[in-house]
This record gives sequence, structure tokens and C-alpha cells, in this order.
Amino acid sequence: MGRSEMNGLVEPHGGVLVERRLAGEGAREALARSREWPAIPVDARVASDIELLACGALSPLRGFMGEGDYRSVVERGRLAGGLPWTIPIVLPLSRELARGLRCGQEALLKGDRGLKASLKVEEIFERDGPAEARGVYRTTDERHPGVRRLHEDGEILVGGEVLAIEEPSTASFSDHRLPPAETRRIFRERGWRRVAAFQTRNPIHRAHEYIQKCALEITDGLLLHPLVGPTKDDDIAPEVRVASYERLLSLYYPPDRVLLGVFPGSMRYAGPREAIFHAIVRKNYGCTHFIVGRDHAGVGNYYGPFDAHRIFDDYAPEDLGITPLFFDNTFFCLSCNGMASPKTCPHPAESRVSLSGTRLRELLREGRLPPPEITRPEVAEILIAAIRNGPEYQI
Repeated sequence: MGRSEMNGLVEPHGGVLVERRLAGEGAREALARSREWPAIPVDARVASDIELLACGALSPLRGFMGEGDYRSVVERGRLAGGLPWTIPIVLPLSRELARGLRCGQEALLKGDRGLKASLKVEEIFERDGPAEARGVYRTTDERHPGVRRLHEDGEILVGGEVLAIEEPSTASFSDHRLPPAETRRIFRERGWRRVAAFQTRNPIHRAHEYIQKCALEITDGLLLHPLVGPTKDDDIAPEVRVASYERLLSLYYPPDRVLLGVFPGSMRYAGPREAIFHAIVRKNYGCTHFIVGRDHAGVGNYYGPFDAHRIFDDYAPEDLGITPLFFDNTFFCLSCNGMASPKTCPHPAESRVSLSGTRLRELLREGRLPPPEITRPEVAEILIAAIRNGPEYQI
């Protein structure tokens, strides 16, 4: 595992942290020039990718993929040069919008919350939707949210370098919106050399808490990194997700060994492929270990419960440069009188406190606390309040 000689932290993917943003006079000059450029509106998911490019989370990428990298990632889970990379980072456009572009020109990308970025158009090519669906999502079923997105996106891809000129307002989660350079600074300041990362799009339950604390036992620190970018409409609101972590951290975690940040990326629901992607990105944030749970980044029944573990066998440890920590399904066992998993608990299913997702949602909607062995009451209270506050908070 490569480490920087200067600070002892794990090296970014590809060896260099690549931030794609302009500031000061450079940003002002680019804004002035952009008045002459064609303007391209981008949706929330593309905007989140631009934000990740700007802060260096997608190192070593410098922009949206060209055809060589795109096809290599789809077909073999690597960039054209051989570096592991499993999710295409692309700019899809309709044929009508793409018709007005030509290679060599600059364009202005405009997203929500004031985002503006320059795009140097280097390639314009056809997207291979069926191949991307099979390679990335392992299905062509349009009920899969990632595959459905492929059909909704434009069929033309535009590759080229990106520079953020005006970044989106970061009023939301401003205390936790920490770019990779900042998390690395904090890790160095705290003396953390072995750092585990935990990715989630859900509120924290006892099972999550258990595996996070298991990881803390073998590392110096833990980066809790809930995703706050675009997800499915029925996923829980990011405000609720983060609030549950803030509450639990204040009560049940050692403050000097945990850092709460937010990850402004979007969910692809690509299961195994997304597990590798999430690990690589957290390496850019300075993490040496990455927690991979049961059915990581899965949706429906498209992936086996441990497919996201097995895909790591396809990559040499030195190629990825971050160590996965694999966890099975965890639960509270009445016979063990504690949290456990099938790896550690010999008792039958009736000894395990369990609750279906449907029943958990029913209890919360009724304003009733679920068993504390499943969800701590402090978190359940936040979820119940969120349900009462309106339909924008989904559980």
C-alpha cells in the first residue's frame, strides 16, 4: 500500500490528489470568457460528479471520461491505462444538445445551487447502453434504477477536462463537507495512520454501530461518510441520515477517534462495482480500510448478499491500495446477550432479535419505538419526528 513520504498517509488513487477547481482571478477570467461558450444544463447527478471532480474525490480523473476509458471501465473495471476503476464518470447529452458541440471548444456546465464549470470538449461519442448495463449493473432489467437511468439519459457522451468555476452553495452540511485535502489534514493532525471508512445511505442502526466499532478496534480512526447526493426517491432524506449520526456520535462514540464527513456523490446501486468505487474514493480521502457489509450498494434482488465481497478478489491488493473489511449480517442475539453475526454466533434464528424493514417502518409511522437491540431510541426518535414533519422525509 503506497504511502506519501511526507505525511505517512495512504497515497491518492494514481498517486496524486487531482483537484479540478478555479479560484480567484482564474475563476473570474473563466466566468468572463464563458459568456461566449455554449451552455449545457446538467442534472443533480452530473452536478454531484462535478463537485467530486472539483474536490479531488475522483482522483486521478481530470474530467468526464473519453471513449477509451469509458469502454475499458465498462468491459474490465479498469481505466484504459490499467488502473482499477469500476463506475463510468460520464457526461450524457441528447443528440440535439451534442449537435451544437465540436471538439476543441469550451462549454459551460450549469447545475443547481449555482454550480458552474468549464468543459474542454475533447471527444463526442456514442454511449453503449446495453454493454454498460451488463458490465456495471449486471442486468439489463429496466426496473433496476441504474439501468432505468441509462434509458433516461442522453445517448451521446462528451469527454473532456472539467474545472469548477463557481461551486455549489455548501450551506447544507457545511460543518461536515470536508474535501479530501481537509480529511487528510485532520488525519495527520490526529496522528491517524490506519483509517477505516464507512459508507451509507441509511440512518444508523445497531448493526451499523457494531461493525463500525469492530473496525475501530483495529484502526486509529473512523471516517463516517454518509452519502448526501442524489438517491432513489424512496430513500431516506440526507438531513435525517446525518442527524441520526450526529446524535449517536455525541453519545456513544469516542470523539477523538471518529470524524463525521458527508460524501456529496450520488448512488448508482451498482452493487459489487459500486463497492470497489466507494473504496477507491475513500482512499482519496486518506482512508486505508473500507467497510463492506452485506449487499453493499445493492437494490432489490439483483446481487447476491456477498457479491460485493467477492469482487475484491478480481483486484490485487496493491492495485486497489485500500484494504476491505468484510462483514456479514449482524444482529442482537438473546442467547449471546450481545451483538453478533453468523461468523460468531452458534444459536438458532429464534435467538436473534429481528425485524423486517416493512415492520420497522410501520412502528415508526405509528410513533412507536422499535426494540433497542435494533435501533437505539435516540435514532428512532429522530426518524419518528422526520415522518411527522412531512413526506419529503422517507424512511
